[in-house]
Amino acid sequence: MTTTLPAYDDVVARYEPVIGLETHVELGTNTKMFCGCPTDFGGEPNTRVCPVCLGLPGSLPVANKAAIEATIRIGLALNCSIATWCRFARKNYFYPDMPKNYQISQYDEPLCVDGYLDVEVNGELVRIGIERVHLEEDTGKTLHVGGATGRIHGATESLVDYNRAGIPLVEIVTKPVPGAGALAPEVARAYVTELRDVIRSLGVSDVRMEEGSLRCDVNTSLNRPGEEWGTRTETKNVNSLRSVERAVRSEMLRQASVLDAGGKITQETRHFHEDSGDTTPGRSKETATDYRYFPEPDLVPLAPDAAWVAELKAALPELPRVHRRRLQEQWGLSDLDMQSVLNAGAVELIEATVAAGATPAAARKWWLGELSRRANETGVELADVGATPAQVAELQGLVDAGKLNDKLARTVLEGVVAGEGSPTEIMTTRGLEVVSDTGALTAAVDEAIAANPDIAEKIRSGKVAAAGALVGAVMKSTRGQADAKTVRDLILTRLNASA
Repeated sequence: MTTTLPAYDDVVARYEPVIGLETHVELGTNTKMFCGCPTDFGGEPNTRVCPVCLGLPGSLPVANKAAIEATIRIGLALNCSIATWCRFARKNYFYPDMPKNYQISQYDEPLCVDGYLDVEVNGELVRIGIERVHLEEDTGKTLHVGGATGRIHGATESLVDYNRAGIPLVEIVTKPVPGAGALAPEVARAYVTELRDVIRSLGVSDVRMEEGSLRCDVNTSLNRPGEEWGTRTETKNVNSLRSVERAVRSEMLRQASVLDAGGKITQETRHFHEDSGDTTPGRSKETATDYRYFPEPDLVPLAPDAAWVAELKAALPELPRVHRRRLQEQWGLSDLDMQSVLNAGAVELIEATVAAGATPAAARKWWLGELSRRANETGVELADVGATPAQVAELQGLVDAGKLNDKLARTVLEGVVAGEGSPTEIMTTRGLEVVSDTGALTAAVDEAIAANPDIAEKIRSGKVAAAGALVGAVMKSTRGQADAKTVRDLILTRLNASA
């Protein structure tokens, strides 16, 4: 039976959403968290494993110092307090992709606590509290084959690849975020976007959601005004910024529909479906006691030296919000214009395009214009639209050199997005370069004059503004490849008129 969902505006008028986000970041260390196996993405299944990450009897873990340092740097960038003493714990549960039947994580004594991250939503600053940042090891990956969906339901068999098992994983857990109201989905997306930018600026992870090095679990609940917070659900492994926003919105609509019908929300994990934008039930949510946490007996506690932590803090790079404000000043943008750049997710793309040789105005024109339109039409992130900053800068360089006009440049851009090659290669292959040679254009100008004698007579009598009509005729006959200024000069010369 199909359920009719309420309108979003109606939901936020009657309910207050509370959101929370649990984000997992795979660190870009050379080796795994507790062994020396490589961490490169990909590779033949089960080739980057050893007795330690496979949990074989007699193997002992050794903590990766680089991963600990990276976690402290993340905590410092998120304004957290760094523990002077903490330790690892065993989180016990059985999944086929967890080779030891437990995960080495942190429980009641995390490495970083009580921080915050400020994000901008519609020009307003929203402070997201950070509950904890802790370090753990990643699981393997289960592949369900033989079915149509890639999920276990309908699959004929499941295969496990342990290459990912043991890779250092940082979990960043926010405090509950009430009060966002109708903007809750946008706040969730803005937080994950800003968090990704912060982590990327630290150089500790490539934070590629499409490769799983940044994964987000989205907690959502609804309550009526004045009542206690409702029961939350946890939408697991949302794998794009756009989907973070969609997952919150979808759960708000679904939960409102259940509550309106007199039902109760079940505390459970849910799966987000990219194709439909809906969520479906996963499993009932375990509590901490279900995991039977206890201190990891094979690892010594961590006691980061205060001087080392201070040294790491002093070496933090310029953080994204500060960096963006500096770029805004350099680019000469108003707050409204910069907000448009932020909303499009184009800051880094424009910055890289400028670094490749384009002016800020030209870079912004392409990324916020033609390329944003294409991204919206195809439902992809702007960075995945099919053009690189270097290609956009090259395209603008051809325009600046007079080899392409705007119309031809858009045609070349179509080829770039389609993967046909560089702008110069496409311009040459398709024969799209602007024709500015007077000899090649004279015949087209003479044909236009002959075909429009009344307009030509007006120009001869001094009404040079009428030349625009003849320029248009020449542009049409040359498929837009004529240089408009050269054509206009030729027309006036042929008709003995002066500008």
